Amino acid sequence: MPTYAITMLIAGIGIPVLAAMNSALGRHLEAPMLAGAILLAVGFLTALSVTLVTGPGEIMKLASAPKYLFLAGMLVAFYVLSITAIAPLFGVGNAIFFVLIGQLISAAAIDHFGFFGAQQVPISWPRVSGLILMTTGVVLTQKA
Repeated sequence: MPTYAITMLIAGIGIPVLAAMNSALGRHLEAPMLAGAILLAVGFLTALSVTLVTGPGEIMKLASAPKYLFLAGMLVAFYVLSITAIAPLFGVGNAIFFVLIGQLISAAAIDHFGFFGAQQVPISWPRVSGLILMTTGVVLTQKA
């Protein structure tokens, strides 16, 4: 369990770094959408390489997967393209602030209803209080 937490902490640290780096690339190229496309292409090649090394047989399962699940790729593209275009204009901190608020809301809904096969964790008053506290903390970090 601690390995999961550490891995996700590192992934979380990477999100604003990704946003700042890709926004800088977009400014350098004067083409934020191209920078987003490059990021996604590099990410695709990296993920494909890891898959081919760790579990190439898993690729055969693609045909039987529910097709609507592939729409998650569109959400990744939307995030990458929007953060790349908006962060230089709005600030990385402000952009990530709203991303975090959106993540808290959608994660609570996914857990409560068990969407997409997620473990169902009902909303309770202590959980709502925690979400409010987390949201307040995120708001306070932007007030400085």
